[in-house]
Amino acid sequence: MSFFESHDPAFDRFVLGNAPVKQLATGFDWVEGPVWFGDRNCLLFSDIPNNRILRWSETDGITTFRAHSNYSNGHTRDLQGRLISCEHGTRRVTRTEHDGSITVIADSYGGKPLNSPNDVVVKSDGTIWFSDPHYGIMTDYEGFKSEPQNPLVVYRANPDTGALDVMVDDMNAPNGLAFSPDESLLYVADTGRMFSDDAQHIRVYDVAADGTCSNGRHFHTIAPGCADGFRLDADGNIWSSAADGVHCIAPDGRLLGKILVPELVSNVCFGGRAKHQLYITATTSIYRVTLVRNGVQRP
Repeated sequence: MSFFESHDPAFDRFVLGNAPVKQLATGFDWVEGPVWFGDRNCLLFSDIPNNRILRWSETDGITTFRAHSNYSNGHTRDLQGRLISCEHGTRRVTRTEHDGSITVIADSYGGKPLNSPNDVVVKSDGTIWFSDPHYGIMTDYEGFKSEPQNPLVVYRANPDTGALDVMVDDMNAPNGLAFSPDESLLYVADTGRMFSDDAQHIRVYDVAADGTCSNGRHFHTIAPGCADGFRLDADGNIWSSAADGVHCIAPDGRLLGKILVPELVSNVCFGGRAKHQLYITATTSIYRVTLVRNGVQRP
């Protein structure tokens, strides 16, 4: 059985033929938001419909990190190693402090509640960037059904001042997002409005020194499926979710190859002792594969 599908000779140097795609755990409903904690040698991820954040480790397997997680979706870590989470149920972005207490980063814009924060990344200046589509409030499956009261945009939150700014506003429904290794580019998945025929693709933006995003343009269209969540390796290749696994896309937009996964993939993150392992959330299961690549060395 082959776990890989090569579309470019470069991809053959990124993967190991004897390193399988390994299922680590299964039996969930819809998993998302993987984030690696190297200092604790564990993975956290969301099981959204079951309203919980779970922990996986090599030694303990699956344990519950947080029950009643407010239907959390995407996660990352800030520059101090604290967990940053997007919550559908409370329509907010939060930070879990080292003592376990929770600080609200953002829950409204212009006096109106956010929609359903989805995915999140932290820039090297400490600002928190997150997408705010409507998926978590369109049904009761991943939160509480409600109507969007703000545009479907990408925000930047300054955790020191509390300022919240719209950075990308030209999408139908922004989803996954990530910076290039030098932070000169921002990639954002547009997965379209739920129950619509909107185009689904990854867009890329130039990022100025002050964080301003400009020159938004088409970068790549995933097929089959769509780009939900993704992360970049240290050389700027994008590793994106897809319906048939994980697609590796070169910085120039070319499909280099695929990691084949038997379930629809929602998101990925790099982890392991050298960030050389790709952790994959895929519908009811989590998977891991070892690569000849290293993830971007930021939270």
